[in-house]
Amino acid sequence: MQQRTLGLGVLALVVSVLGAEDVASAQVARGFAVDKLEPSERGSDWFTNESLDLRGKVRPAFGVVADYQYRPLATYRSNGDLHASIVRNMLALHAGGAVNLFDRLRLSVSMPLVVFVDGHSDTLPNGTFYPSPSHDQAIGDLRFAADVRLLGNYGDVFTLAAGAQIWAPTGNEATYTGDGDWRFQPRAMVAGDVGSFTYSARLGVSYRGRKDSFAGSSFGSELAFAGAAGVRLAGHKLIVGPEIFGTTVLDDAFGKRSTPAEGILGAHYAATDELRFGAGVGTGLTRGYGSPEFRALLGIEWAQAVVTDRDGDGIPDKDDACSDVKGVRNDDPAKNGCPAEPPADRDHDGILDRDDACPDVPGVRSDDPAKNGCPPPPPPEAPKDGDGDGVLDVDDACPAEPGLKTTDPKTNGCPDPDRDQDGIPNVTDACPDEPGPQDPDPKRNGCPKAFVKDGQIRILDQVKFKTNSADILPGKESEDVLQAVLAVLIAHPEIKKVRIEGHTDNRGAAALNKKLSGSRAASVVSWLTSHQIDKARLSSEGFGADRPISENTTEEGRQNNRRVEFHIE
Repeated sequence: MQQRTLGLGVLALVVSVLGAEDVASAQVARGFAVDKLEPSERGSDWFTNESLDLRGKVRPAFGVVADYQYRPLATYRSNGDLHASIVRNMLALHAGGAVNLFDRLRLSVSMPLVVFVDGHSDTLPNGTFYPSPSHDQAIGDLRFAADVRLLGNYGDVFTLAAGAQIWAPTGNEATYTGDGDWRFQPRAMVAGDVGSFTYSARLGVSYRGRKDSFAGSSFGSELAFAGAAGVRLAGHKLIVGPEIFGTTVLDDAFGKRSTPAEGILGAHYAATDELRFGAGVGTGLTRGYGSPEFRALLGIEWAQAVVTDRDGDGIPDKDDACSDVKGVRNDDPAKNGCPAEPPADRDHDGILDRDDACPDVPGVRSDDPAKNGCPPPPPPEAPKDGDGDGVLDVDDACPAEPGLKTTDPKTNGCPDPDRDQDGIPNVTDACPDEPGPQDPDPKRNGCPKAFVKDGQIRILDQVKFKTNSADILPGKESEDVLQAVLAVLIAHPEIKKVRIEGHTDNRGAAALNKKLSGSRAASVVSWLTSHQIDKARLSSEGFGADRPISENTTEEGRQNNRRVEFHIE
């Protein structure tokens, strides 16, 4: 018996190589496409049923379904016990792609790639020998499809489509992944949503070029059927529900072995608008050939996001608060895409807001769209002369200061350019209100030896004293300064009290410096009183080094600090 089995195995190999069909049909069975799972076209919400999402002018989709089956092809004894698993394990990847055209037509392709298959040979009581799969890997029959949406749209209560699938004989009979002949199936499909409930069903007639039998049951052209029902959860991102699918041979309709049928419980989750994952498990509902004891599915799919606009108003449904009624854009999400309210005139000026350039302020009509409905411009104001100098502001180069009218636009309306009439223009005169001589030093130019400013009689030069003494040095420098101060006091009898302060640098003892500075201030008082200034108008005080005006780290700074100041009280 073993020799006979070995001989049949060798014969099967020879037959597969030589293609001797007459010998094979009598002794060694040809393989056929065992896997009854036909994955839905890419873009569907189900594993094997169609949700009929044919939206898109040119919208692509791609995906892969991993499909593991346990015992999809087995033989059984007369008492129903398992005899042999001709195909025991099969793991396939169904890679597919689709493109939707014109929001109605879908073209698609799918290729099964069997990455692992094993099993056991078996000889049936009639002597027919079924060899185990000849290879661990193989490709299946390449599937093409075209479907057309006839009624409804994706997500409606009822959507109807029709189409056809065709399989090219690219599979391997010896590995049970192909029929070795062309197959063709026209089909009709329905799908729809009712609230969160969703469903799908299809019915087709599959023409198979082969007519054969397996374990006494014929196979050939078939009636294919499928149905699914589920619920949409998590904001319609998750679908959970069962699917049932199967076929029955027309020559033995709904026979026990000629009607493989399966049930799958699956879940599909849309992680984004374009990426979807799926997982499911199932089992055969009959012992028909191709119906496994167990099936597990994993899927991943990318489909280009759809921008839908059911009412055709140019506002996508996801942003359209009235997606079934044409409307207009609105910044309010609750009104966006809804029909416009009656023409509004918020400011009640008789000009509708849509034409009103100033819809919140009453205005007047204008042929200029940018001014229509806006208030009329105010009448021109009378010419202004803000500083009251007789020169209008539009012509006044110094509109905030009273000045003189001139023919020079740069000075017209500006103050006298030489207020103190000392021949030095105000712009370069360090003392524009006190006449003084020219001086190469910008800080002294136009300034007298002494003048009143900021509560002091200011002097440009210092009163000089003998070293460590309160004696005023004789000579022109100190004399000129004191004479200038004397002239100011005489010219300004309204100055009733002047405090003369003495200051030193920080060299020497603080007490001595304070005493010395006080004595020097008193010497200046004595000089002024000796020149006919009433003593009651004068006082003196020494501050030593307490109030420096420069750093005491340089000779120049120390010289600045050795000074006499005249403060008007």
